[in-house]
Amino acid sequence: MSVYRAGCVVLLVLLGMVLSGIPAFAQVDFSGEWSPRFYEDEPERVPGPELGDYLGLPINDAARERADTWAASIQSMPEWQCRPHSADYIWRGPSQLRITKEVDPVTRQVTAFHAEWLRSVDNIYYLDGRPHPSANAPHTWGGFATAKWDGDMLTIKVTHLKEGYVRRNGVPRSDLATVTEHWMRHGNWLTVVTIVEDPVYLTEPFVRSTDYELDQHQLVAPYPCDVVEEVERGKNVVPHFLPGTNPSLKDFAAAHNLPEEATRGGAATMYPEYRSKLATMPTAGKK
Repeated sequence: MSVYRAGCVVLLVLLGMVLSGIPAFAQVDFSGEWSPRFYEDEPERVPGPELGDYLGLPINDAARERADTWAASIQSMPEWQCRPHSADYIWRGPSQLRITKEVDPVTRQVTAFHAEWLRSVDNIYYLDGRPHPSANAPHTWGGFATAKWDGDMLTIKVTHLKEGYVRRNGVPRSDLATVTEHWMRHGNWLTVVTIVEDPVYLTEPFVRSTDYELDQHQLVAPYPCDVVEEVERGKNVVPHFLPGTNPSLKDFAAAHNLPEEATRGGAATMYPEYRSKLATMPTAGKK
């Protein structure tokens, strides 16, 4: 082998070693216009969950008590009218989604993704390695989210969320919760898996998946929101039910001929083996 050829071989080897130490560029581009597809839990998402439906939720007694005392008319309160869905729940909404990316002008690497839905805030997912802030930092509807690549999947950790809801019928999620998201793209399809862990209201992690389809013709329209007086009520009145007085909690079980005990939720109701227990339980209206 000539000295020239040997030098070329050494140079190629060294170049390969250098390139292997450079962080890989993003394997998948998630940016685009995405339209929700209702293949999971459609009644929960459109038009919304029924009162008293806690099936499949790993909630504890504290969450159940808060949900039992919730009244839907609270949505008409001024402080609720323009309130956006939190970052963990907005994936379940019927709104269109726009994802954009930030690219470093020098390295050309993606440093962040932005996700914005109708009726939502700008949710930023940082890919630049920054740490999460102090536990005492302000909490927001979007929270603070950092992301990393796991092959072609984007894994996200969300902290610093304001108190929100697990299901839009009063089931709460505390401001101590953390959320893990996994974004997976297959062609024109986007699947997002969210895992909510809440030491206050959940006894186990709560896992949901949501699908979106790429739609180049859609537009996430502006959504100006004004606060108005929707319902006349006395001063300082907050819609609620006292414990044990909500008349609608048993309607869901009766309408679907389900055991009332099952509709109360709990971690056991998430698993397939719960079906065998259902067969031994009396349904609503039967003893």
